[in-house]
Amino acid sequence: MEFIEQWAWVGWVALIALFLAIEIMSGELTFLMLGLGSTAGMIAAFADAPLWLQVIIAAVAAVAFLLLLRPPLLRRLRKGSDPQKFNVDALVGRRGVVTETVTALSGRVKLVNGDSWSARVRDGADLPPQTPIVVESIEGATAIVAPAPTPAQEA
Repeated sequence: MEFIEQWAWVGWVALIALFLAIEIMSGELTFLMLGLGSTAGMIAAFADAPLWLQVIIAAVAAVAFLLLLRPPLLRRLRKGSDPQKFNVDALVGRRGVVTETVTALSGRVKLVNGDSWSARVRDGADLPPQTPIVVESIEGATAIVAPAPTPAQEA
């Protein structure tokens, strides 16, 4: 038993490596917290604590890290997601003007950002050239548009 307690730190290092490898694949910080708990057990092993105390210290530290450190770290990691829309998602709601009559089958519009798109209306009448429009959605390479509301309609 003395041999096991003397070399227990090797077991803790192996557990830390295992937990970190699993954490790399999962990315949820759970196994990172278990690895930190194992680090506390390894520190206890270096302090010549008995094996039963090392296990208790590692377990208590892992639970503490899971309950106290993991939730704020996850919030911080997820808070950084960029709310900015990109690509075609950024075009929805954008305004423009009809350049070629837009029907339920075809047409062309020029958006305020300068892009020219093939377009069609989902419902309603055809839109003649120079009609202000707003993009409702993008289907493939076609903008689905509707007449832009006038300032009086927006209020």
